[in-house]
Amino acid sequence: MSSEWDGAAWFKSGDSNDHGCVEIAFHEGRVGVRDTKDNGSGPVLAFTEHEWECFLSGAKKCEFDLPR
Repeated sequence: MSSEWDGAAWFKSGDSNDHGCVEIAFHEGRVGVRDTKDNGSGPVLAFTEHEWECFLSGAKKCEFDLPR
C-alpha cells in the first residue's frame, strides 16, 4: 500500500524508551508525527511548517507542560 509519506525519513527523540514514543518526519514541506509502537502502519498527523514552528515555540515556553 502506497502512502503520501513513502520515502520520508523518520526520527525520534534520544529520550525515547520502550514505554512510548512518537517520531517525526519532514517531507515535501510538511511535518508528520506518528506513534512508533505502530511500526509505521498507523496514522500520521500532518502539519504545515508554520504550524510546527508555532507548536515548537509554545513547547519551548512551557505552554504545554503537564500540570503538576
